[in-house]
Amino acid sequence: MGAALPPLFNHQATTVEHLLANDRSLDLSDAGTGKTRSHLEAFARRKAAGTANKMVVLGTLSILETAWADDIKKWTPHLTSAVVYSTKRKRDLPRAIADDVDVIILNHDAVKWMADAKGKLTDEGRLLADYADVLVVDEFTAFKHRTSQRSKAASAVRHHFPIRWALSGTPNSNGICDIWHPVYIVDDGERLGRAFWGFRAQVCTPIPNHNIPGGNHVDWVDKEDAELIVADKIHDICVRHKLRECIDMPENVAYTVETSLPKKLMAQYQEMQNEAVLLLESGEAINAVHAGAKINKLLQICSGTLWDGDQYHVLDTARVKLALDLAQEAPQALVAFNWRHQRDQLMAEAAKRGMSFAVIDGDVPVAKRVETVNKFQAGEIHYIFAHPQAAGHGLTLTQGTRTIWTSPTYNAEWFQQFNARIDRAGQTQRTETIMIAAKGTRETAVYEKLSGKLERMGNLLHVFAETTSTR
Repeated sequence: MGAALPPLFNHQATTVEHLLANDRSLDLSDAGTGKTRSHLEAFARRKAAGTANKMVVLGTLSILETAWADDIKKWTPHLTSAVVYSTKRKRDLPRAIADDVDVIILNHDAVKWMADAKGKLTDEGRLLADYADVLVVDEFTAFKHRTSQRSKAASAVRHHFPIRWALSGTPNSNGICDIWHPVYIVDDGERLGRAFWGFRAQVCTPIPNHNIPGGNHVDWVDKEDAELIVADKIHDICVRHKLRECIDMPENVAYTVETSLPKKLMAQYQEMQNEAVLLLESGEAINAVHAGAKINKLLQICSGTLWDGDQYHVLDTARVKLALDLAQEAPQALVAFNWRHQRDQLMAEAAKRGMSFAVIDGDVPVAKRVETVNKFQAGEIHYIFAHPQAAGHGLTLTQGTRTIWTSPTYNAEWFQQFNARIDRAGQTQRTETIMIAAKGTRETAVYEKLSGKLERMGNLLHVFAETTSTR
């Protein structure tokens, strides 16, 4: 017999009870609170009681093995599972069904081959729908854009699963409207309405934007009470736990470290910034034409490079050296990069220093990412350089004590999720989140903008935390 499993944390036990009582659920608990184990335990109990049969999990490609298959082996070893990758699904899906496994784990985009263009189940989708009655959508923000192919497919197949549970610690990182479609997938529009336009009219205010050519452009801005409106409508199916309120966690300290741009880069930066005022102090975009591209370009210049239309020219390596200096002050650390050139600079400089490192980004195969995480946790790799999109969900890297942002991202969800790779359950040491910014640039404002987005999201999550504690 194996060693006895540690008991559920109190907050996990609360979540399990919630899932046993609700066929439709939204778990909005913080990253790192152990949402995966709660859902596996709830499914296992339902299966044992005869109220559930099989489960399909939709998750981020990078974490299918590490956050689900491995957790099944660790926390519910009596359950069987199979990870079915799209490249091998014609072979592996029928095999998994024939083997009668309990949990089939798929990436988010699998819904696109589960349903055809008209929303009807394909042969493979029919196999799953006939096989499983529980659908778990991990990191449900992958389905926030209602018009994407992925979201349309998920909407088309949802009704084949009578039990639907969705999870995310960052439900509305870019605005309250992010939450409408994930909730629709879970409850068929019962709570937030079946029409997006009606929902948006309730929670947003239209603000005319005369800076965009073509006349009648409108920006939809969240109302002050948008979070309260949404919370009131969906609280009955929501559960929410804050990391530091339910687990005794070491301190995490976040701070900015400044660097200086060389004169040539600063001149280039100021020239571009003067072309248009991109942001007011309030954060309102007053020239939205190509604003995202312009912001990205400014951040690239701050990173130490210039683009001539064909390739990047590295004019300053001080930032990368600073990031690695900060990393080497810790036994193990996680370093975020945003562009290929930044990744290549980090790798080249780290190789010169003889550092023990590995990379996680979209070019790295899933199996290699899993191997990297395992080696990092075993202390065999000391530093991981990662793109926040590829390493922003589900990975546990608690052997590290520093998260370092070589440059800021403009994606609030990536920012919060990436920071939670180290600062999560299982961490036993004080941790730091270090943000590198160039003096005299908008990089500091970008970090502040991130904080603003997270504050709005935090308002909604706070409502759910209060709701959970009083139920």
